Amino acid sequence: MPIATACGLLAAVALAAAAAAVTLAYRRDMARAYARIGAGSERLATPWGDIEYTLAGSGAPVLVVHGSGGGFDQGEFLGRLVLGDGVRRITPSRFGYLRSSLPAGAGFADQAHAYAALLDRLGIDRVAVVAFSHGGPSALWLAMLHPQRVASLTLLSAGVTASADAAQQQADRQGAALMWIFQRDYRCWALTRALRGRFLALMGADAQVVAALGPEQRRLVDELIEIMNPVEPRAAGTAFDHRAALPDARIAAIRAPTLVIHARDDSLQRFANAEAAVRLIPGARLAAFERGGHLLAAVERDAVRALVMQHVRAHSRP
Repeated sequence: MPIATACGLLAAVALAAAAAAVTLAYRRDMARAYARIGAGSERLATPWGDIEYTLAGSGAPVLVVHGSGGGFDQGEFLGRLVLGDGVRRITPSRFGYLRSSLPAGAGFADQAHAYAALLDRLGIDRVAVVAFSHGGPSALWLAMLHPQRVASLTLLSAGVTASADAAQQQADRQGAALMWIFQRDYRCWALTRALRGRFLALMGADAQVVAALGPEQRRLVDELIEIMNPVEPRAAGTAFDHRAALPDARIAAIRAPTLVIHARDDSLQRFANAEAAVRLIPGARLAAFERGGHLLAAVERDAVRALVMQHVRAHSRP
C-alpha cells in the first residue's frame, strides 16, 4: 500500500474515532443533564399556567429569580452562591423554562402575577426578592404590582431598561447570539467546550475577567455553564426574555427597599441598567464593582453574599 494511502486511512480512522468519542461524551453529558432537571422540583397549577419550583432551607423566605438560559436549577445554584444560612429559598422556573408554562401573549407583568399566585399556594405572605440578570424585569414588576408581598428587592447584574445607544445595541447583539446558541442542545454543548472564551465574552465577561479567575472562581463559572444544559427545554423561555418589554421608567413606583449590585464592565446587562434603577427607584442603593462582568456573582462571591445577606436580613421580619 502506498504510504500516502496508508496515511490517509490512518487519518480517517483517527477522525472517526475522535467523532465517536465526541458523540459519546455529548450523549453522556446530556443524559446526566436531563436526569438532573427531571428530579427534585415540584409543579403547581395557577391561573398563569403551571409553575415549577423548589424549596430549600429554613428561615426568612427569599424568592430567587433566575436569569436567561436558566430554570429552577440555575436559581438554586445562584441562590446557594449569594445567600447564606438562615433563609428559605423559593426558586421557580420562569415562563417557558423547563416545566413552567408560557401563557400566550404573556409579559413580565404576568410573570409577576404568577409569582404572587405561587406564594399564595405555598402560604407565604411576604418575601425578600433576589433577581439575577433577565430575572430583573419580572422581579421589578412584582414589587410594583404586589408591593405588600416584597419585603426587599435585590437586583444582581439585572436588566432594567431599554436603550438605543451603541453599547446597548452591542449588548442586544450578544443576547441574540446567546438565544441562537440556546436553541439546540448540541450547539450549546459544542460551543461552550470548543469556544469557551468566546462564549464567556458573549455572556458579558471579557478576556481580562476570565484571565483573572482563580481556581474556585473558575469552578463556579464552569458549574454555571454546565447547569445551562440541556438548553432545548429552556428555549421558549429564552425567546420570551428576548422579546418581552422591559419595565423602564415605571419602576419609579417601587417602594420596597432596593439594593442594586452590578459590575461596571458588564457588557451583557450594561451598567446603565444599575444607574437607571438607582435613579428611578426611591431610596435604592448601589453597590458597584469595577470588574466582574456579568459573572460578578461568581467572581466576587464573598463580597456579593455579604451585601445580599445584610440587605435581606435588615428588612426581614424577626
